[in-house]
Amino acid sequence: MTSNSLHAIEGQRDRAEAAVAAATDAVIAAGRAAAGRHWVPATSGNFSVRIDGGRAAMTRSGVDKGALSAADILIQPLDAPLLPGSSAEAPLHVALYRADPAIGAIFHVHSPAATVLSRLALEDESAEDAVRLEGWELQKALKGVRTHEAVVEVPVFANDQDTVRLAALVDARFAAPREAGLHIAPGYLLAGHGLYAFGADAAEAWRHLEALETLLEQERSYRRSRR
Repeated sequence: MTSNSLHAIEGQRDRAEAAVAAATDAVIAAGRAAAGRHWVPATSGNFSVRIDGGRAAMTRSGVDKGALSAADILIQPLDAPLLPGSSAEAPLHVALYRADPAIGAIFHVHSPAATVLSRLALEDESAEDAVRLEGWELQKALKGVRTHEAVVEVPVFANDQDTVRLAALVDARFAAPREAGLHIAPGYLLAGHGLYAFGADAAEAWRHLEALETLLEQERSYRRSRR
């Protein structure tokens, strides 16, 4: 093997290690930021960032998201069984990454607004398993939405401890034909559980998470005021 070949291999290894470190740092930053907003109480929530086409950095089960370290992050191959210590909801992350290569980060939180509105949506027979947002200026923070007049649908799924089955339902919902003029949010709700938001990278996923959390809180307050 020539010295050039050795340098090339070392360069590839250094880039791979740098990608893992960057994804790990992004997961830690997101977890700590969410904890600062009180969105992940009692070790709830989970966060992941894609490393490359075949791997993602994910929070392991049962760790305080406000005090994450590199030891709390698993490097999960997307085409392999889940690693020991994985979150019970890791299948939801893996399925999204497999289904859409454009997704680069997925953040999940248990905030009050998302948890309550999602439960009410499934109890409301007219809600069509979704929370629809319309008339809010902040909708424009969501990718592809250009006006407050747009209708944004946040899909809602019944909570299920079988997250492999649940992941299949999520995939099918996002792959289904969409109503003309309707924007599907870059995220979804689990009834009585919380919000998943995703984006092309960690920055976009965080923007979507923050926007959807605020929109859901605004919608909850608005509905209360109309009673």
